[in-house]
Amino acid sequence: MAAALPGRCGFFLEKKKRFCKMIVARGKVFCGEHATMEEGSSNRVPCPLDPKHTVSEDKLKQHLKKCNAREKAKPVYYVENINSGSADGKTLQQVSLSERSRAELHSLLDKLKTAVAGLQWDVDDSVLSHPVLQEELNNPKNGDSAHKHLKQQSSLLGHLEALGLLGRGRCFVEFGAGRGKLSHWIHEALKTRDHLKTCEDLQLLLVERCSTRFKVDGKQQDPGVQFERLQVDIQHLDLSKVQLLRQKKLPLVGVGKHLCGAATDLALRCLLETPGLREEEEEEEEEPPPPPKRLKTSEPEPADAAARPAPGPGSDPGPGPVLGLAVALCCHHRCEWRHYVGQRFFLQNGLGAEEFSAFCRMSSWATCGLRPANRGRASQGGTNQRRDDKEHDRAEEADAVSGFLQTDEREQVGRLCKRVIDGGRLDFLQRNGFSSKLTRYVSSQVTLENVLLTAVPSG
Repeated sequence: MAAALPGRCGFFLEKKKRFCKMIVARGKVFCGEHATMEEGSSNRVPCPLDPKHTVSEDKLKQHLKKCNAREKAKPVYYVENINSGSADGKTLQQVSLSERSRAELHSLLDKLKTAVAGLQWDVDDSVLSHPVLQEELNNPKNGDSAHKHLKQQSSLLGHLEALGLLGRGRCFVEFGAGRGKLSHWIHEALKTRDHLKTCEDLQLLLVERCSTRFKVDGKQQDPGVQFERLQVDIQHLDLSKVQLLRQKKLPLVGVGKHLCGAATDLALRCLLETPGLREEEEEEEEEPPPPPKRLKTSEPEPADAAARPAPGPGSDPGPGPVLGLAVALCCHHRCEWRHYVGQRFFLQNGLGAEEFSAFCRMSSWATCGLRPANRGRASQGGTNQRRDDKEHDRAEEADAVSGFLQTDEREQVGRLCKRVIDGGRLDFLQRNGFSSKLTRYVSSQVTLENVLLTAVPSG
């Protein structure tokens, strides 16, 4: 075993099969995290908020006040489970595909084929590009991974341009923003196209639930554009309470590059099911409130009447209208029935939560990349999404039913499952007054998750 590097921690990480790379203080062998290994350093204790790190016992009180794991005050736009969907109180017992009988699997396939036959939407092929990314696409310093991301961003911008959504005077809400690269290129595209040094009347709202390193929005130098990042789960985000959106009330455009599983449904609810709309629906059956009392001409007007703003377009405290959206989909196996916006579509087709759960599990057959038929293709292009434990479980389930379907058939069934799940999303958008469609916006060699959901108001 190789020794630790000079000036670095001497603790060996069994999981990574290497020494810790943290710098140590002069005369020390271990870093602060592994200082408990030092002789006479028994005064370090695990942090009660997050036992993954330790702290000196005599500094514990001060540490708890600034520990990153401490509970922080919730921002005003945090409304717990506002976009979660209705909870019916039923707990669905998850049943793996390997536990189902052949008769149950045949029944699921029959239901799937019936639902697909009733779909009125096709998936088009339309690989577009935008000139603002051409220089980066030709840059030899970019590796394969960066090149794949740039191709997806270029096509996304091309589709936004084709739909008439790429323009100033609006707010782009990037869900699952990560480092904020998509918002960066939207900003650059508008500056380049209009030959501007600054973009006035442009807002970019980046939504990401995790803390992210190397954020590009922190380096923006354009004084005319408003960048704001919200660290919040989409599930708990109330857009009507975001101060940035209440200032100019610019129209909204929702964007996202690979919104994983249920995050797509949460984003659709966040954009289209505003609290105001929900309140109107709930109060629809109630009696209308009595009209305000009319003042007699002899009665003086209230003292604060002059200070009240006159009713008009700007009197609504919420954000502006939704102009459209463009969201790249992925990881259908991580969808959840409670959050799913297409529940009504499923129920109308004789399907329910149990079939939805099974279709989600089978959807990973289209992209798992572990089957003999597509193992080579995955190594060349593959999906640029990180494989998680759940997806590995789906692959094992595919092995368990390998005798039930051939490899190519399983892959086709996986694609059909994705299409049915997305069909419910299209139905949801249509019922909310939007014209929407699904498009393969890049080739499968770039990413196996290559379907884009777009929508603009009907008419």
